[in-house]
Formats: sequence, structure tokens, C-alpha cells
Amino acid sequence: MTQRLHLVFGGELTDLDGTEFRDTSAIDVVGVFPDFASAQAAWKGAAQRTVDSAHTRYFIAHLHRLMDEERETSPTAELGI
Repeated sequence: MTQRLHLVFGGELTDLDGTEFRDTSAIDVVGVFPDFASAQAAWKGAAQRTVDSAHTRYFIAHLHRLMDEERETSPTAELGI
């Protein structure tokens, strides 16, 4: 069975219509979750806690999509990161 990791993170954005963070050092990393359902629950909790801040948004990143098991190296590894 393939592991499907999800990262939940968020913070204050510079623009309501964009995805650029105002201060990247203040990004709130909620955590890494083993499935979408638990990531979505964490995302919902973080979003509800910050409902009064119109510029604060939370996101779910599908970490498993960054890894391609069919390739010898991932695109990230090829960048030397």
C-alpha cells in the first residue's frame, strides 16, 4: 500500500486572491498527516480558529505527489535539494 502524506500549513497572505505569504517566517505548519481525511480535519480546525482573520488561509499539500515511485530520483532530488 502506498503511503500518501499530506502537509497542512497556512498563514497571512498579502492578497485575498493570491497565495503569497506576507511573512514566510511566520507560516504555521500544522503538521504532516498519513491520509487526506486527517489532513482535512486538521485544515478545518486551523481555518476555523482563524476565521476572524480575512487574510489568513490554510492549505493541504499532497506530499505524495512530489514523489514519483517509478523514477530513480524525484524531481526534487534532481534539483539537488
